[in-house]
Amino acid sequence: ERMKELKLPGMLEAFRTTLETGKKEDMTNDEFLDYLVEAEWHDRNTKKLQRRISEARFRYSASIESIDYSAARNLNKNNFLRLADCSFIGKKENIIITGPTGSGKSHIATALGNQVCCRGFKVLYFNAGKLLANLKMKRADNSAEKEKTKISKQALLIIDDFGLHGFDNEDRLNLYEIIEDRHGKNSTIITSQFPVSKWHDLIGEATIADSIMDRIVYSSHRVELKGDSMRKAQTKKLTEEKA
Repeated sequence: ERMKELKLPGMLEAFRTTLETGKKEDMTNDEFLDYLVEAEWHDRNTKKLQRRISEARFRYSASIESIDYSAARNLNKNNFLRLADCSFIGKKENIIITGPTGSGKSHIATALGNQVCCRGFKVLYFNAGKLLANLKMKRADNSAEKEKTKISKQALLIIDDFGLHGFDNEDRLNLYEIIEDRHGKNSTIITSQFPVSKWHDLIGEATIADSIMDRIVYSSHRVELKGDSMRKAQTKKLTEEKA
């Protein structure tokens, strides 16, 4: 009853389990206490991780273990695993992932995002077009600045499908403010089917484009994917298996 009142569900469940299984008889008092405390710690950290992943609003489910390193993709396993250790978060570095449609850019970005969540950091995922549209909508009720502040505080921001939608002047300014607020403070991952060499023209308005490129591009880790669509390959594989 006291465990319930103190809100120690992990400890309570472990205590019940030891009573039901008779496991306590094989433990010293110190071992039993350590077992209960460890169970509570694990329960709390699991819930924190689940909350971080939920709040990140990932569009896909992906993990580092699910990454395909086949030669045709131009994805170096050693280099990628260095990114997966999440040291780029501590260094406030950015990552740019480019490649053709269906090459797995979003999957890789999400896998890194999940890894960052597992390391205890906060992450936010956005489709680029929806992010900018959302900020325009929030301007109507004067909550756009509050949303930008929230975005600026995340250890990792993932902007997916960059460049698929055109930029008007408001979009450019919002994007610049987001990048400027995060520059040197937190990390950003951007995925795009367009090579970085085309981003300046995609953004438009040379002065703002220069400022954004200077802050997000020139000091970023680059992952340039190649090869056929992973989605097509997976669909073909499933069709063959069914046949």
